[in-house]
Amino acid sequence: MARSIPITASSTTTSSSLSDFAPRARFRLSSKPSRRLALLQLGSAIPQPNLLGIKTSKLIRAEGTAQASTGVSEEGALQWAKKDNRRLLHVVYRVGDLDKTINFYTECLGMKLLRKRDIPEEKYSNAFLGYGPEDSHFAVELTYNYGVNKYDIGTGFGHFGIAVEDVSKTVELIRAKGGKVTREPGPVKGGRTVIAFIEDPDGYKFEILERGPTPEPLCQVMLRVGDLDRSINFYEKAFGMELLRKRDNPQYKYTVAMMGYGPEDKNAVLELTYNYGVKEYDKGNAYAQIAIGTDDVYRTAEAVKLFGGKITREPGPLPGINTKITACLDPDGWKTVFVDNVDFAKELE
Repeated sequence: MARSIPITASSTTTSSSLSDFAPRARFRLSSKPSRRLALLQLGSAIPQPNLLGIKTSKLIRAEGTAQASTGVSEEGALQWAKKDNRRLLHVVYRVGDLDKTINFYTECLGMKLLRKRDIPEEKYSNAFLGYGPEDSHFAVELTYNYGVNKYDIGTGFGHFGIAVEDVSKTVELIRAKGGKVTREPGPVKGGRTVIAFIEDPDGYKFEILERGPTPEPLCQVMLRVGDLDRSINFYEKAFGMELLRKRDNPQYKYTVAMMGYGPEDKNAVLELTYNYGVKEYDKGNAYAQIAIGTDDVYRTAEAVKLFGGKITREPGPLPGINTKITACLDPDGWKTVFVDNVDFAKELE
């Protein structure tokens, strides 16, 4: 399963490397390792403390996250990050009832079930949904761990964004299907874009945005950060993203920045939100991470180290397979996995 590069998302493990989770990824389906299964297993199970309901810790601060890098200059790393062939691949999170969530996403949100896989040996299932093929569109990866029907979303994760041509009609459909509408259609605070908010069966929030036809309706992932300028600087330099726009709303005491690899009307973007005076958030154990494609996980890891990120899985092939990845944390502790583009394409064959 190509896109399941993700690992656990609990902040209780932010100082661990991906290799620390290898014993849980028991590759036993066959004598010939499966790339897709191996990648799935890195993103399926949650740490035992979370299964027991122990409260997760807060987002880590930037201090102490930077790592020394050798052999690469900042100028070289900047050039590499900007010219690398990157795009957002998928976002990973956990749900308590996979079939119920799939039905909600397909019937209410108009997504397509791209693929689904059950791994009884490892006691979890995965499903990928989106608005187009995974080799060209952003997707969600849902993970269901057997017997776990509830997760703590925390206060750090914000919402997913879906672009539609008529917010009011979409909201009425969602309401008719039994969906929960938490914000009726209307202009966004401090702006003119018509939006609404709904919740899925697990309590994840979706912002429904009104805009013209777009090739990428699944358009946003919003995360809260403790220092917006620090985050913008990190994502520009370490991840090679562009600051697409920044908007301050002093009346409502928050600022947002849209970061991505192309225009908002054609690509999924990362929306970073800073609430005045709030430096830390609880991450919970529900949201996991975003996966991003790269032409070279080794050079990407060097750039991340140089610009203040923490590498939690050194670049290289996953155990027993050839897919190369590297995993890291941003200054707030949000996790990202970079996946080799060529290897990812093989996963989808």
